[in-house]
Amino acid sequence: MKTLCAIASTLVATAMTSAIAGDREHYRNPLLPAAFPFSTAVVVGDTIYLSGEIGVDYETFELVDGGVGAETLQIFRNYNVTLKALGSDLSDIVKCTVFLDDMEQFGDMNAAYAASLPDPKPARSTFGVDGLALGAALEIECLAIRKNDAEN
Repeated sequence: MKTLCAIASTLVATAMTSAIAGDREHYRNPLLPAAFPFSTAVVVGDTIYLSGEIGVDYETFELVDGGVGAETLQIFRNYNVTLKALGSDLSDIVKCTVFLDDMEQFGDMNAAYAASLPDPKPARSTFGVDGLALGAALEIECLAIRKNDAEN
């Protein structure tokens, strides 16, 4: 009987692991250059893993003018497009990590960040870094939780 229970437990655990591992949805912004080897977002279960964003306007693929505040606003415009494609929105973001090239610009980033996200705000960490893609002032990466059908 113990062997049968052990086999059953192994089969259930394997089935659950397969279901979780196989439950992935990759989304790629169609404007993202083909040479960039990453997905814009990956959904596993109800969790949306958003790739780091810099303040690029995907129509021109150039950083927006105006510094850290303008770049922060653009990042969340980009995230909003991605989240809408996945049936979510900015209110579903639960955690952000900010990589800021110049910590003296924290106030400008913080004001634009606060203006971009609805209340209650997600959890956040901010790190000072040296050197970001395209000379960006900051990069932000976020996690979101997809709304279930009852919430939509």
